[in-house]
Parts: sequence; structure tokens; C-alpha cells
Amino acid sequence: MLRNEEKEGVIVVIGATGTLGTYFVDELVDKGYKVFATGRRNVKEDYYAAKGVRCALLDITKKEHFGKLPMRNIRAVVQIAGSMPSRMAGYDPQKYIDVNLTGTLNVLEYCCKVHVKKFMFTQSHSDVAGYWNTGEFIPSDSPRSIVYTGDHAVYIISKNAAVDLIEHYHQEYGLQTIIFRLPTIYSYRPVFEMYVNGEKHAIAYRILIKKAMAGETLEIWGDPKRAKDIVYVKDFNQMLIKALESNKADGIYNVGTGVPTTLEEQIKGLRNVFSPKDSHSKIIYRPDKPSQNSYLYDISKAVNDFGYKPKYSYIEMLQDMKREMSGHRFDHLADVDITI
Repeated sequence: MLRNEEKEGVIVVIGATGTLGTYFVDELVDKGYKVFATGRRNVKEDYYAAKGVRCALLDITKKEHFGKLPMRNIRAVVQIAGSMPSRMAGYDPQKYIDVNLTGTLNVLEYCCKVHVKKFMFTQSHSDVAGYWNTGEFIPSDSPRSIVYTGDHAVYIISKNAAVDLIEHYHQEYGLQTIIFRLPTIYSYRPVFEMYVNGEKHAIAYRILIKKAMAGETLEIWGDPKRAKDIVYVKDFNQMLIKALESNKADGIYNVGTGVPTTLEEQIKGLRNVFSPKDSHSKIIYRPDKPSQNSYLYDISKAVNDFGYKPKYSYIEMLQDMKREMSGHRFDHLADVDITI
């Protein structure tokens, strides 16, 4: 853990107004860090000022925007911002190249210009999609195995290219670079839709929560024993903070819990946490429907390098999400359709 005087450097969070960025900025502030927050839109100065956080609108595809950012005394830059399929109406592959590759290049150039020593980046777990559904745990340092078809193809190509670019800056300029491989990060935010193949769809687990709260029937599709790693946003925050405070952290780390949660456990957990006690949701099995993807992540590298240990079990995650529903963390973003 860093001494207080070592927290004096500013943490620049690029992509602070997204769900992950909002939770992360709050965590940094709670832990006493100085934060500079950026977002592509809806950066509300009054909201951040009340937290003691400086901020700026930043489009990472525009070099001229980086003049708004701090130029000295920066401890680390954390890039959460990026273009992704779940927020893209229609299909515009050029956006992936512009934001995820050119934008990342601009961020790295900024890091060199202002002598940043640590850069942290969020990668999609689609870079190892070829290992899904095998029942095997995927190590952090697994070679890439991507799927070259579908709406995620150009997206993950652009993210992989950005990771290669980051490795160049690591080797060429000595930048400490830390890549987080993210599966779905579960959290509560009052947004209920995402895009699949460019079309708007309701978020599946949010539909199930809504049904459970109403005492409606829940369905288990496909193989009820098909399992995946379910990680909560607050454990993701914990991993970021531990890596931020570590001099050893380097390379790619799986974000996860290391614990398989079956679809049956997921649905029963949702019922038990969210259904009214006097009208528990009925559960029915639908083996005729497609099974969920299964992905299991080995987190031993994060455990060994900086002492990461998940704090939230699946049920504890759901219970905390339920508490978050009555909070006001995202009130400042209520007027923004962030799924586009």
C-alpha cells in the first residue's frame, strides 16, 4: 500500500463517465487519490468539483484535445475509453480504428510527452474467444485466439492492435504498461439496453432482475451446468487499485474471480435475492434454447503479482447491486443515452 505522500501524483482517468469509469473515479476519491476525469461528452464540472476532481471533455481521436489535460505530476493514466459493439448503433468499423487504435496512439504520445511512468488499459476478452466453451481455465498469458466473423471481429482486431502498440511503447520508452482482459463486468446502472449486431436489445441479466423483482417466471436456457466467470465492478476496481499501487504489475491480467458460476446458480441466485419473499419466481428449464457461452479465467498472475483476491461472491454481488439500485451514483448522467 502506498504511503499518503506517494498518492500526490494525479491519476488521469480517460473514460470516466462510463459505468466502469464512474465506479473507478469514486473508488479513487474514496482512497484519497487526486483524480483528473475525462469523458467524450457530458462531463459536468459542478459534479466533479463537488468531489474535488478536475475534469475535461476529451475526444481521444483529436490530438488537440490533449492540451486540456495535466502536463506534470501525473502518477498514472488509466484508459477505459473505447469504441465497442455494445454501444454502436448500426455498423461502422472505421470507428473502431479511429477510437481504439488512433485514439490509443494519441494517449500513448501524451504519456511520453508528460513523462507518465504507468499506463493501464482495458482489453476485451474476445482476444481469447477461441478458448471459450472448453471448460478449461484460460491463463492471462494465453496466445490470442480470436474469431474473425461477426460484429466483434474488427473491434477485437483494433483492440489487439492497440495492445501491440502499447507493448511497443513499453519496450521502446520504458513505460510500465498493464493490460486488463475484461469479460462482462457486472454492475448496476439505470441503463437497460445495449446493441447486438448494431440493433438495440435489452440487457439479458437486467431483464431477469426485473422479472425476479416482479415475481415472474424465470427460464434457464440450454445447458444449466454451463458455467462462466462472473466478476463484479467493485472487484474490478480493487484489481485496478492494486495494480496502480504495484511496481511489479506488468503485461496482461485476466479480470475475474477464478470461480465458475453455472447458469443454474445464476438464475437461482437472481430469484433468491430479487424476488419478493411472498411470491418467489418459478424457474423452468428450456433445453431447447441455446446455451450461454462459457469462459473461465485463471487469475493466479494477478494474485501472485499484486495480491488480488476477489471480495464478492456471486450472491454478495447481487446483494450489493440491489443496494446500489437505491443509490444516486449515476444521477449526473441521467440525461445521457450512454448506449450509443
